[in-house]
Amino acid sequence: MQLQVARIGKPHGIRGEVTVQVLTDAPGDRFVPGTQFVVEPASAGPLTILSARWNKDILLLAFEEIETRNEAETVRGAKLFIETEELDDDDDDEGWYEHELVGLDVRVGDKVVGKVSGLNTLPVQDLLVVTSQDGREILIPFVEQIVPEVNVGEGFVLVTPPPGLFEVNAEEGAESDDDAGPGDASKSEDAGETA
Repeated sequence: MQLQVARIGKPHGIRGEVTVQVLTDAPGDRFVPGTQFVVEPASAGPLTILSARWNKDILLLAFEEIETRNEAETVRGAKLFIETEELDDDDDDEGWYEHELVGLDVRVGDKVVGKVSGLNTLPVQDLLVVTSQDGREILIPFVEQIVPEVNVGEGFVLVTPPPGLFEVNAEEGAESDDDAGPGDASKSEDAGETA
């Protein structure tokens, strides 16, 4: 089985380096010179790491097969995978990978409130990306206090959100979808009712 560990982003500089979205908890172990990745789409790979370095919070990779910015542009959006046989012994306590979580129902108590649509891996903490029943995207801190249970076998994650977590996201989404501010929206509604 293959495990996705990164997604290639935009080129960086003129020598073929690329930014990557890291999708593993152990970037120091996964992104070392000489490591070869299976690539999706297959036409873009395989790719072998030449160098890896951090620029603030962004990982930059150079590959032996890519020497120019133009070549780097051709692999933008490609997914990097490793073989997982070597990880099977120690992956019980490592946490969860995105491919294991995507598609799981998100429950608050017995009520299904959405589905997991992604996992944002960040330096401080990971965020579950949840698509709610009405299609909104909600980011939930992937910590034990808020996500106490992940049950891949039964197809759900249990969430105990702090008060207002879903409502705050709903309000932000409503404001960003509407060009008028909250005050303007209520005035126009009032005007419509009185006319």
